[in-house]
Amino acid sequence: MRKIVVTSGKGGVGKTTVTASLGRHLADMGYRVVLADADVGLNNLDVVTGADSRVVYDIGDVVSGRCGISQALVADHESTARILPSAGGGAEMSAQAFRGVIDSLADCDFVLIDCPAGIENGFHRAVSAAAEAIVVTTPSASAIRDADKVLSLLSAYRLEDVSLVVNRVRPDMVARGEMMEAADISRLLHTPAVGVIPEDDCVTLYQQLGRVPSFALSEKAFCLLADNVANRTKKCAELRTYGRRRRRRWL
Repeated sequence: MRKIVVTSGKGGVGKTTVTASLGRHLADMGYRVVLADADVGLNNLDVVTGADSRVVYDIGDVVSGRCGISQALVADHESTARILPSAGGGAEMSAQAFRGVIDSLADCDFVLIDCPAGIENGFHRAVSAAAEAIVVTTPSASAIRDADKVLSLLSAYRLEDVSLVVNRVRPDMVARGEMMEAADISRLLHTPAVGVIPEDDCVTLYQQLGRVPSFALSEKAFCLLADNVANRTKKCAELRTYGRRRRRRWL
């Protein structure tokens, strides 16, 4: 079983969306996947996946013994993945208790842990349960700076692998030199990128209606991300820049 925490330095970079989309694509590849929400204060993985109305038990109920792990898992209607929801009021859950729940999912191929945003509010609890980490950032200066802080913290954990996903990239802005390329961000953070996800209005539009359709700009990028994660490769393709020579206007 591979336990991967998906984290970020700040909120709003699309971490939960990346977790859900990556998990669904891995499930489409035939893997047994559980999406675990580690944010016990501001949980929304069940909302992003459209499973909130079907939640009966959550990870807090498992820890307290009110239900078994199988009772807390919610089937994802858009894939074969399962969702382990969280709920408010469990902020004092220990890292050991959370890790015990994650380790009990032994029948899975992948457990993707949606980490709380920032470096507090359960960051240690989520990361200590994982063996690998994916840090999600965007090309904005503040998000890159915060990702650097998170990467520094992750160096204290004995993780097998740490990689980067650059989200919300605008190829047209990259072409005009108004936005950093993912390769530049990867070099700046000294971390290999396994995914470059374009800015895509379909993600916002279909998030509450169901799965993002196959024609969406982001779908090919998520397929490549899932392939990299499944095969432990770092084949990260830069998004098209429409053949225009870029100028480094961000400097």
